[in-house]
Amino acid sequence: MTPAPSDTPSPAQHLDQQAHAAIARATGALSPTSALLAYLDWAMHLAASPGKRSELATLAMDNAMHLARYASQAALRPPGQAPHCIEPRESDRRFADEAWQQWPFCLMQQSFLMAERWWDQATRGVRGVDRHHENMVAFAARQWLDMISPGNWLPTNPVVLQRTVEQGGMNLVRGLANRLEDLQRRTAGEPPAGVERFVVGRDLAVTPGKVVLRNRLMELIQYSPTTDEVRPEPVLIAPAWIMKYYILDLSPHNSLIRWLVGQGHTVFCISWKNPDKDDRDLGMDDYLDQGVFAALGAIGAIVPGRKVHATGYCLGGTLLSIAAAAMARDGHERLASMTLFAAQTDFTEPGELSLFIDASQVSLLEAQMHETGYLTGEQMAGAFQMLRSYDLLWSRLVNEYLMGERSPVSDLMAWNADTTRMPAKMHSQYLRRLFLHDDLSEGRYPVGGRPVALGDIDLPVFCVGTETDHVAPWRSVHKLHYLSPAEITFVLTSGGHNAGIVSEPGHPRRHYRVLTREAGGPYLSPDEWVTQAPRKEGSWWPEWGAWLAARSGEPVAPPRMGAARKGYPVLGDAPGEYVLQK
Repeated sequence: MTPAPSDTPSPAQHLDQQAHAAIARATGALSPTSALLAYLDWAMHLAASPGKRSELATLAMDNAMHLARYASQAALRPPGQAPHCIEPRESDRRFADEAWQQWPFCLMQQSFLMAERWWDQATRGVRGVDRHHENMVAFAARQWLDMISPGNWLPTNPVVLQRTVEQGGMNLVRGLANRLEDLQRRTAGEPPAGVERFVVGRDLAVTPGKVVLRNRLMELIQYSPTTDEVRPEPVLIAPAWIMKYYILDLSPHNSLIRWLVGQGHTVFCISWKNPDKDDRDLGMDDYLDQGVFAALGAIGAIVPGRKVHATGYCLGGTLLSIAAAAMARDGHERLASMTLFAAQTDFTEPGELSLFIDASQVSLLEAQMHETGYLTGEQMAGAFQMLRSYDLLWSRLVNEYLMGERSPVSDLMAWNADTTRMPAKMHSQYLRRLFLHDDLSEGRYPVGGRPVALGDIDLPVFCVGTETDHVAPWRSVHKLHYLSPAEITFVLTSGGHNAGIVSEPGHPRRHYRVLTREAGGPYLSPDEWVTQAPRKEGSWWPEWGAWLAARSGEPVAPPRMGAARKGYPVLGDAPGEYVLQK
């Protein structure tokens, strides 16, 4: 196990740190060593696998023959009449337009899709290759293929060519103007075009409430009741600090917090500070003590004698799980239930984000963060963009720079552009303890000097995974079933890491599956769970609302806002100050 760098490095360690920081600056904190090791592992094992090379050669020849036959048929038949050699994946929208069925563009897209299939076969299933290296090589191949896709370039995109002819090239003029504007905004440090239409506190995060606690790390918001009576158990929401909290309080029509208040709950939400270089030494323990535990202390003063329905989103859910395990270990019965939104507690299969996390990558990040004091939001956004390069990069570039059409900015897109930073110490601990060493699921994660175990949690748990999550894959989220014997109601909803959670009632084309495992019940694997969990149409929010209501007492009068006599006065209106920090 590679130790984390000490707080006071020796001269030799300091020199190494400077060297790693220089490499990080030159490579965007992507480790060339990791990439080279992955390539060599794959290439050398492929060279030693004559059977695999024979399969690939046969596949290449078959592809060439099928493509030649398709070319001769497509050239002589009406557009779309020649049988395809290969069909794109259902989720692949790059060649959906009918213009791609015309000659010679039909041949280009078929050739590209067959090349994709060949490289997928070439980078997968090579005997002896480390799984992490295999995933890295396959990912790199996809990135290069995505870049050279015929849909990304003016001469090979029939839709763009047709638009250029129809508009006499004005689409390219507008595209150039869009590009120049984007460059100007990026140079000036301004947000993307269109984001200025959404202002936090005016258009976003507008659910009425008061800030009742502010410390170095967070503000606690108590939301104003909208019903005459409320459930006696308050709800605490702990969002991730890699995002602004108002993902859960977007516009009034899709605000989960507003909806929850309307269901008769007293809702509190943590709004994390956007850290700077002065916060470099804030660690995971600080987020636990000054975050979850400080919030529970304030809620205990404002709503005394009541247990709390604690809710965590993404990394906030991981932190909440740690807090719940620590409280269970110490015999503190402060929680009525625990809800987790797209939150991992086992990191053995963390999804594609693990492509950017290994010992070499982390060493570069740590060296870079040692100089700046934090990880920038742009670095995190860049990683997510690479994971979904077509949706988040290439399709946008084609639409805005070649088609000359600005994509309309939604509230979710405006929130996504409002990036946050992460303190150096915290992010290093998070990557090493959770991603690299998986200390939490292995019972090694320390709180107060003693390890905690998720197996001690016996609260009712409502756990949400999303079908297309690239950050916290639902099968990874599902692993809580074998880590804790608690009663777990697991929901698998359509959508991704963000859109699957922001899934308000009335949202079109939404569905989910739900199944409850009773406390101490038998384990169901993800595949077994999917076959047994009934599918339901619509939003999962009402399912959660009914679940909370069933585990709450009879309605009572709403509590007062804050508790000034107990040290928690009202400090200002929601959304507070921290969410506005840039």
